[in-house]
Amino acid sequence: MKVFNTLTRKKEEFIPIEEGKVRMYSCGPTVYNYFHIGNARPFIMFDLLRRYLEYRGYEVKFVQNFTDIDDKVIKKANDEGTTYDQIADRYIKEYFVDAKGLHIKPATVHPKATENIDEIVDIVKTLVDKGYAYEAQGDVYFRTHAFAEYGKLSHQPLEELEAGARVDVREHKENPMDFALWKASKPGEPYWESPWGQGRPGWHIECSAMARKYLGETIDIHSGGIDLCFPHHENEIAQSECANGKPFAHYWMHNAFLNVDNQKMSKSLGNFFTVRDAAAAYGYDAIRFFMISAHYRTPVNYSRESLEMAQASLARINTTFANLRFLMQNGAAGEMTEKESASAAGFAGYRQKFCDAMDDDLNSADAVAVIFELVREINTVCAEKDVTRAYGQAAFDILKELCGVLDIGQIEEPAGSLDQEIEELIAQRQAARKAKNFAEADRIRDDLKARGILLEDTPQGVKWSRA
Repeated sequence: MKVFNTLTRKKEEFIPIEEGKVRMYSCGPTVYNYFHIGNARPFIMFDLLRRYLEYRGYEVKFVQNFTDIDDKVIKKANDEGTTYDQIADRYIKEYFVDAKGLHIKPATVHPKATENIDEIVDIVKTLVDKGYAYEAQGDVYFRTHAFAEYGKLSHQPLEELEAGARVDVREHKENPMDFALWKASKPGEPYWESPWGQGRPGWHIECSAMARKYLGETIDIHSGGIDLCFPHHENEIAQSECANGKPFAHYWMHNAFLNVDNQKMSKSLGNFFTVRDAAAAYGYDAIRFFMISAHYRTPVNYSRESLEMAQASLARINTTFANLRFLMQNGAAGEMTEKESASAAGFAGYRQKFCDAMDDDLNSADAVAVIFELVREINTVCAEKDVTRAYGQAAFDILKELCGVLDIGQIEEPAGSLDQEIEELIAQRQAARKAKNFAEADRIRDDLKARGILLEDTPQGVKWSRA
């Protein structure tokens, strides 16, 4: 497997530190609101990376944090007249609602910044003791000039970065590029005790502290949106490598931006959408499919048309799943025909093409294309008469396997069944057809259609689906 490493700007063979095991950290949300569709892209794509690594047999320890103390969290609490922890707890719960809808697996560990204050203070103290950081009026800053490799992730020389730096009137920095590790508390703000007085952690330091605590001083993969490359991830590297004296992460993976109707998402433009908003309009499954249908390093455009196309594509996959379930129950008994056997023998080739795509820097776009090639093959064979249950089972198994890696499509049978009255109407229609009373059969069919139940007569029997 090869992945594009932002650090080296090239594809590299993925070789984990420990054979068969992967240590992976991905930046999570700041929990002061529902997360938006731009946030959803890294959450979905790096969930996919984790799933694929597990499919290939790796044991993955995946850490995704919650930033539960931050200026935005504090402002939200003040606006609502409540506390920061009540705001954080509320939106952590809401995160899991949307994450479950998007089929995002819970991380191995979901640490909160406020639950790791001791670890944060410890790493800041180490940086101060080593001369990489300094205290100024209760704040603690990292000396960017003390780390010779600063800028190596974003590939920007420190001199260029300094040219655009600004200093807030409250800050007391030695250099404009120095960044806060610890912030002295303001009146009315929550705070924790530290060697530098009462305060709270800076944003960047929490990830370094939690990655070290839960994954070790050097990890395999660090991931996130490209907007985090600088300064957040650049600062993580600087503080982690200076504190630990070791490389922080071997592979850095970043997804590209998501635009809305070909414009950057912005509240001022009125094109800002939370996942909750989008799911109400199109469903969570369509959002996941839309994201996975593009390579993670390719910018994507969110629009009504793109989500409707995702819905239509999913419907095609789900129809194939439904047809195969029906075939497994109602198909011909016995061994596969020669044509079916030849088709089933080719399933391994689809699996290999799928893996080749995913091994090439997580190319989910090509992997989805392989699934649709497989769907076309299956549907062609299933259009024949007297298709066997054996073929239905083999086709179902391979489609479920590949869709399961991406977690798209109706892999599990939909919950719920027809109620007794509708089942009786279907039976009455079958009896009317057998008696050649086609007017009555059509009347029952129209009645069921009005109730949202669609019938399809096949060589294997009648199939139903919900409209």
